[in-house]
Amino acid sequence: MNRNNKTAILLGASGLIGSFLLDILLNSEEYSSVVIFVRKEISRNHPKLIQHIIDFDKPDSYVGLVKGDDLFCCLGTTIKQAKTREAFRKVDYNYPVKFAATAKENGVKQYLMVTSIGANAGSSVFYLKTKGECEDSVRGINIPSTSVFRPSSLLGKRKDVRPMEKVGEVVMKLFSFCLVGKLKKYKPIQARRVAQAMYTVAQAATEGFHIYESDKIHSL
Repeated sequence: MNRNNKTAILLGASGLIGSFLLDILLNSEEYSSVVIFVRKEISRNHPKLIQHIIDFDKPDSYVGLVKGDDLFCCLGTTIKQAKTREAFRKVDYNYPVKFAATAKENGVKQYLMVTSIGANAGSSVFYLKTKGECEDSVRGINIPSTSVFRPSSLLGKRKDVRPMEKVGEVVMKLFSFCLVGKLKKYKPIQARRVAQAMYTVAQAATEGFHIYESDKIHSL
């Protein structure tokens, strides 16, 4: 693929990490077009930007549109927002896995996905278990280059108010100096740094399955 002629696909463009990543992709000379899939149109105009307003529960309506070079998945919610475990699993497991499978069928060569620190299919914590299962399923799809990013607690201004997360951010900031060695990966991280790391890794396009813990994301 020639430089300046790649197409980026982005899921979760209105989220904390996704919104930063959208800015990076639109300003990048590496991509001639940026395709986003959203439930409702976002108020953003740019000559590179293509918006597909879709129903994520009706994949037959969008499978033919998932075409490009690099697919960035920043989808994610919380149990509080989703209301039920079933609704949460839709967003954090079903949608990322379905898009990965569709991307593979359509010839997309690279998939980059955000999960969470501690993601583990064997976890007794539903949130972490779901994230881990998602990672395992995406890995099994065998897209040539697959990268998983596991950030710790995210720092940045959210559109939605999450009081307990804000309390957690303050506490983690106060005690982050204690997180050294193996605990370093638990330090809170700026959402824009995660977005930048995803972009950086995408340009390397290293084949295989790769996991980037939060401390590695910091270094990127």
